[in-house]
Amino acid sequence: MYCEKMKRDCFAEIDLTFLFDVSNIITNSHDIHKDLESVLAKLCEFLSAQHSMITILNRNFSTILIGAAYGLTEEEKNRGVYQIGEGIVGKVVRSKKAMIIPDISANDIFLNKMGVVTDTPYKTAFLCIPIISNDQIRGTLSIHKRHRGNIDFSSELKFMNVVGLLIARNVAMRQKQIEELEELREENRRLKGASPVKPDNIEGNSSLMRDLYELIHKVAPTNTTVMIRGESGVGKELIAEAIHKASSRAKGPFIKVNCSALPETLIESELFGHEKGSFTGANDQHVGRFEMANGGTIFLDEIGDVPLSIQVKLLRALQQRQFERVGGTKTISVNVRVITATNRNLEEMIKQNSFREDFYYRINVFPIYVPSLRERRADIPILVDHFIDKLNKANGTSVKRITSGALDLLMIYHWPGNIRELENVIERSMVLSSDNVIRSYHLPPTLQSASSSGTNSKGSLNMVMEKVEKQMIIDTLISTRGNSAKAASLLGITERIIGLRILKYDLDVQKYKHLSDDDNS
Repeated sequence: MYCEKMKRDCFAEIDLTFLFDVSNIITNSHDIHKDLESVLAKLCEFLSAQHSMITILNRNFSTILIGAAYGLTEEEKNRGVYQIGEGIVGKVVRSKKAMIIPDISANDIFLNKMGVVTDTPYKTAFLCIPIISNDQIRGTLSIHKRHRGNIDFSSELKFMNVVGLLIARNVAMRQKQIEELEELREENRRLKGASPVKPDNIEGNSSLMRDLYELIHKVAPTNTTVMIRGESGVGKELIAEAIHKASSRAKGPFIKVNCSALPETLIESELFGHEKGSFTGANDQHVGRFEMANGGTIFLDEIGDVPLSIQVKLLRALQQRQFERVGGTKTISVNVRVITATNRNLEEMIKQNSFREDFYYRINVFPIYVPSLRERRADIPILVDHFIDKLNKANGTSVKRITSGALDLLMIYHWPGNIRELENVIERSMVLSSDNVIRSYHLPPTLQSASSSGTNSKGSLNMVMEKVEKQMIIDTLISTRGNSAKAASLLGITERIIGLRILKYDLDVQKYKHLSDDDNS
């Protein structure tokens, strides 16, 4: 007997076998985390769901974290952090009531922090129930399930509630483990000193960025020379500014110099100044950037583009904090901190004799590496919200959100231009939006996928295989007069699999049951 609602065999024995397997895993559990993931895997298989997760409430900090998951990468799991009341998960924790979202792409409350792909021919439903033990909320159990629409999810919800009761005690134990571990970490941080605060001018909460904040926190109070390294567009200037603002020199000047933008004939004069009449056009005395930065910080961006002849003079300025203006003889002393930045391979340049080794070691006292955007994809949703808010204020617009489909495209793009490119993409999309919502077709062509732009290759291997599979199923259903169980046997697959394929290809089995012998011939 086949259940049209559940799209699977409808035998009580199968249901009981599933619940027995889950109960057996929980009863004989030795590794709570691993065994909960095993339960989720079985749940997804049983309910034909694509993803499933258990979130756990950390009562110490009122945050909700992913405690176990199936179908999600580690990066996606790390993004699943909620506050009580935030998103669907946060609302279920607060209300202790289950919620069903039939189509997450059409729901404003669903945050899609994990970046679940919704740009498919199917709708994706999100079912979330509370996990309660001893009248206390412990977390949630949820699944993502793709479907064609007009589906009654009451059966799925009943099974999830039963599973939730079975795992409640284990989730409570896992909750206690997480809270105790977090308390130990917090105590360790307290003993080591206050946790570094995220700089106001930088956005991001990924583990790589938290490591970066730690480095800024450690080096900022010192006068140590810092070299910031990373690809173009990652925000090296913002890091330098954050170091300056967190230092004792914060009230002093912060002077920025883009070394690649200055011609070789003028860079010495710009850095150290010149005396009147020192060269043609020097009609007045000029104060250089080092003098302007006295008592504060000078930021030398693109330090790899500084000519060898200037590197010698910069080396002295860094070592002794002294220099002479061009055309002058008076030695000028300054109290200045030096921060440099580059996206070039200085080590390779040293081998090619295009960068001085002694100068390299003088500026590379405390190196800081800024990760590229593709290394910190978890920060993309945060950055997008930041840029939407920033650009709304700058341009007088009122864009409210970005669709999950558009966000999916941003998450899979490789971002050669990093943060700078992302901001430009968001600004362009906001200009094109006519309903205060950024959608996938507002993004530049370089970001759009075949499905989002409607340009799927008609000859792709996957599509050809699907056409062959669909035709084989149709031919077999015709020969069996719509008997899906017999068709599954002839095709060498299970009844569950053929049921999923019939749903996938939107086949009407009923029309094959009334074919005459003439129709079959």
